[in-house]
Amino acid sequence: MSSDQIDTRTRILEATWQLLEDSQGTGVRMSDIAKRAEVSRQAVYLHFGSRSELLIATTRYLDEVKDIDRRLAPSRNAKNGLQRLEMFILAWGNYIPEIYGVARALMAAQEADDAAAAAWSDRLAAIRDGCSAAVNALRRDGQLSTALPIKQSVDVLWTLLSVRNWEHLTVDCGWTNKQYVDRITAIAKQILLNNKTFAEND
Repeated sequence: MSSDQIDTRTRILEATWQLLEDSQGTGVRMSDIAKRAEVSRQAVYLHFGSRSELLIATTRYLDEVKDIDRRLAPSRNAKNGLQRLEMFILAWGNYIPEIYGVARALMAAQEADDAAAAAWSDRLAAIRDGCSAAVNALRRDGQLSTALPIKQSVDVLWTLLSVRNWEHLTVDCGWTNKQYVDRITAIAKQILLNNKTFAEND
């Protein structure tokens, strides 16, 4: 791919990112994106075959720009399941404020916008993968409570870490982001850790 093509693709992704944050869920058309990126609609479709593909690519572009792999490295390289859980919640909890504008737009638009729904579903799947990895690390190390089946343990962690919950607690209830991270970590431990691990960590 030539440097001109890379530049055009990046401009389109940047334009989509900006428009999503500005739109607050009112919908972003391909023509709006083309205008903001200063390219033709044909150029947008040349790089992205559909609006769904573009919105998904934009959310992944955010991860690339904000270096999500570096943020998640302490969790992925954790010495045990408990540390993996703690580091995953820390990374994700501190990441939400940075991507909240785009997340809010996709959440608001998803019911009436199939492309927004596809992009948000892609993000939810990625978050769930991280939750599943943390829960399975706890199980591998004998630290996971048996009170819930594995899938339900993942369900609970995924729900605790939802952007909607973060929004309710920080925006509506006035928690600081540090309070959110600390308290959600404590709640997750209470639910997911077996009694022995919880007692040792308390």
